[in-house]
Amino acid sequence: MARLFDLHIHTTKGSSDSSLTPEDMILEADRLGLRGLCLTEHSGPWDRHEFKQFAALHNVVLIRAMEVETNYGHMLAFGMDRYQAGFNKADQLRKAATAAGGFVISAHPFRGVLSGGHRSRALIYQQIDDPLPEAPEDALGHPVFKLADAIEVANGGTVDKENDFAMAVAGLLNMPVTGGSDAHSTHGLGKFLTKFDDEVNSEAEFLKALHSKQYHPVTGLRQGNLQRYVI
Repeated sequence: MARLFDLHIHTTKGSSDSSLTPEDMILEADRLGLRGLCLTEHSGPWDRHEFKQFAALHNVVLIRAMEVETNYGHMLAFGMDRYQAGFNKADQLRKAATAAGGFVISAHPFRGVLSGGHRSRALIYQQIDDPLPEAPEDALGHPVFKLADAIEVANGGTVDKENDFAMAVAGLLNMPVTGGSDAHSTHGLGKFLTKFDDEVNSEAEFLKALHSKQYHPVTGLRQGNLQRYVI
């Protein structure tokens, strides 16, 4: 049913900083022809029963997920039933995801690292004593990349040079890369996407596809010119 997924979306249902209602998300996705949507709410995944009811009303593939603020920056967590105490530690989130057969992505890892160079803005370095990296090679030893399954390299809320930096780091580490809009309103939905090699019709198929590593980030949907995201 869907090959293109926006892997990073926030709605008013579970993210207090969002103005995007679930209903408006569906309407905008329909307008764009986007059939795969991941709700990565800040407060944790939607209640499973409520999510199932909402999903049944719409002809799209909806994935319940969450964005977790950890000691190593923000991480997108898929396949987890709920937020649990201790997930603010990246190694504990990793342990729980492994036990659940889930998948963890380092979200916009270099946001704030290059734009101003202030450690307070660079979330993945707030609890790391290393100096902020100036070149991709300087970032390879960060512990988050030993815990994450993939790196978000195309994030709609991050400046181009920091997305490109993430892409370069992922290339040096030979890690899978993803794209997501990080939309908090209709205007950003679909800015960056992840294209899977095979169609995905359910959450189980979605997790299997993530683990397969057969996907890549794309851009241009909103302009009617879909293309692979490259630097």
